[in-house]
Amino acid sequence: MELLKQNIHRNGVKHEGELQLTLEEDVNLPETKPDVSTICMEKGQIVLEEVRPIADAVSVKGRLVFSVLYHTQEYGGRLECMEGKLPFEEKIRVDGLLPMDQVCVTGKVEDLTVTMINSRKLSVQSVVTLKAASEGIQDEEVPVGIAGAEQMGIQIHQVPMEFTEICMCKKDVIRVKEEISLPGGYPNISRILWKSVELGEMNFRLGEEKTYVQGEVRIFVLYEGEDGTPQIYETVTEESAELACSGCFEGMALDVRYGISQWELAPRPDVDGEMRDFGLEMTIDLKICVYDDKKLDVVTDVYGVRQEIEEEKKTVGVSHLLRSVTGKTKVANHLKLDSGEKLAQVVHGEAELGPVMQEAAENGLTIRGSLCVKILYVTGEDDKPYGCLRKIIPFEYVLEIPGMTGEENTEQVQADLEQLSVTMLDEEEVDVKAILCFTCVCLREEEAEVLEDAIEMPMDPEKMANLPSMAIYMVRPGEGLWDVGKRYYVPIQSLMDFNELPNEEVRPGQKLFVVRGN
Repeated sequence: MELLKQNIHRNGVKHEGELQLTLEEDVNLPETKPDVSTICMEKGQIVLEEVRPIADAVSVKGRLVFSVLYHTQEYGGRLECMEGKLPFEEKIRVDGLLPMDQVCVTGKVEDLTVTMINSRKLSVQSVVTLKAASEGIQDEEVPVGIAGAEQMGIQIHQVPMEFTEICMCKKDVIRVKEEISLPGGYPNISRILWKSVELGEMNFRLGEEKTYVQGEVRIFVLYEGEDGTPQIYETVTEESAELACSGCFEGMALDVRYGISQWELAPRPDVDGEMRDFGLEMTIDLKICVYDDKKLDVVTDVYGVRQEIEEEKKTVGVSHLLRSVTGKTKVANHLKLDSGEKLAQVVHGEAELGPVMQEAAENGLTIRGSLCVKILYVTGEDDKPYGCLRKIIPFEYVLEIPGMTGEENTEQVQADLEQLSVTMLDEEEVDVKAILCFTCVCLREEEAEVLEDAIEMPMDPEKMANLPSMAIYMVRPGEGLWDVGKRYYVPIQSLMDFNELPNEEVRPGQKLFVVRGN
């Protein structure tokens, strides 16, 4: 007997692991850089160079790229920028991982501290978290029929199974190359002192075999003009892309996880040869998953009218997409300088999301985390003209998911900072406002019992001799027409014909005329 089977696709994290490491090194200033007086700001980014899965682990090579903005010891405390890197090579333990598995690794700088050892040497310390996950589409095999069942006199019980199938799960990249020109009125670029490139609001839409991407890139540059005066330039560029998504179309559910893996912003000459352009090169990594609701008639039971059938059942897991939701919240706070300095002007504000924790709640997820804010400002003091305010703003937000009971399987929330604004209130206080965006896919997992295998066996003559050739049977509570047919080895259609039933529905206490051998 040949069972006809069909695969349903489910998304699953087969293996995952996490490693937190500390990078620490004393770094000498290059000979071309002036001595350090005080440190203003610092930032770091993880760049992964090689990811190689091995047995029960992932071998990772990468580097922490850091930038330090500092005051020099020259009169007036002018600004200078130093850049460097701390390489690392680590193994992330991932139990069960095989060398042929596909694995995704992400790195995040949890903490970066830069302190002066002396005017020519800095101590760089950082806590880095590396996360590895081996993901893929897992197939679940379900029976949908039996070859030649009607000719063999085999009765099949099929029930409709509704589920959400993952149609695609892939990694992709968007490479951005832009030439950004300074507007008139800005002096030419001598050198860049500080720069920041961040993603703003991102929108994703599924079309016919494509995913359409539209988003913002926020750019900040603090540069030195040809006369040595610091200049501030900020702009927002609009980016768009089309990514191939074979077999997908509008109406399916789309889940995209994204982030900048690396970027570079460098001064370039314009068409006239003057240093008035910035060249932006950036890579955005994406993980794209597409879901679709499906319905399939699966075989849950079987019996023969001319033979015994030995059944083997199994339990399969199916997913139901409850919601793919996006929510936004505002975070606002007044921050006060605690250094005793006075605030003359806000130069630039940047922020990063710290670790985000999520907890199932009624009709949603409670999300807790913190926003780590750094604000560069002008002090008005001759020996230290710039200062940096560092603060942590905690937040809590409920991402509403109607119908959620708390038993569902929810992906880790994608948390992004879409907007940040910093406004000076007075010489000691600033107002910080941010918009945070949260995206999550919520799947409800269920189990269903289906037929795994069926083996034909000879009829038991004694058992068949004890069955009446005709009978009147009263339907018991919880029974259906299938149960009656299976009890007497009678085809379902015969029961319907003899009892003039329009369908297979029967009620408890209903009398049925049963005739064997038809």
